[in-house]
Amino acid sequence: MLINTKNDIYHAFHKQYKEIIPSAFGIIILLIVWYLISLNPETSLPSPFKVITDTWDLIIDPFFNKGGNNKGLFWLVLDSLGRVIFGYSLAAIVGILVGFIISLNKFTRLAFDPIIQLLRPVAPLAWLPLAQAIFLKPDPSAIFVIFITAIWPIILNTALGVQLIPRDYTNVSKILEFTIFENFFKILLPATLPYIFTGLRIALGLSWLAVVASEMLLSYDGIGFFIVNAYNNSDISEIILAIIYLGGVGLILDKMMAYLSFKLTPQE
Repeated sequence: MLINTKNDIYHAFHKQYKEIIPSAFGIIILLIVWYLISLNPETSLPSPFKVITDTWDLIIDPFFNKGGNNKGLFWLVLDSLGRVIFGYSLAAIVGILVGFIISLNKFTRLAFDPIIQLLRPVAPLAWLPLAQAIFLKPDPSAIFVIFITAIWPIILNTALGVQLIPRDYTNVSKILEFTIFENFFKILLPATLPYIFTGLRIALGLSWLAVVASEMLLSYDGIGFFIVNAYNNSDISEIILAIIYLGGVGLILDKMMAYLSFKLTPQE
């Protein structure tokens, strides 16, 4: 038993090691390119070393909170995540429901299709003035923009998953005389889960993009507000640090959704 445990640990470590090396190599290349660009006297881009020295206080203490807008990046990211969770959750609930409805009935599919095709290409920033006119407050406006940005991939992927259910599954449901609820939970939902999670994963990334755009124009806190404030102060180093935070949080959210998808969807 002990030998097997050691072998499992070794194989897991070896697998992670093989995956980390290419990632580390890519990051090193990026840092080198960044440094070389910063050497150009015609650019104001700070080098990686200057970014670290300029933002050292923010790096070593992301948890400080002196009230108002004077707080660390942890709390700013948390403010943004709160808006994302709210808007994204609404989009997930409504998107999955609408996706099932339009895929199971031809009339509703024809009714919703022009609306989806008309609104889906609209950029998140284009919704901001309308959201402000409707809600008159920054937070509901930002949440609405997140919702309207995230909902489309959820609807489309859910509908696609239902449409691609093999006919054999439907025949089995009829032979076993499943009720509507049995058919949904034993046939429809398990068969469409991979597609639903694909939509949810895409929507989560779009939500993170939308909240930053919204906060840059509407909010008084959050990571988007931090970027605008740094820009107004001509502090490029703080902007770069915020971008790194944004990328890191986005990566973590994507990995979490991928893990949930792996655990909850049926594996072939």
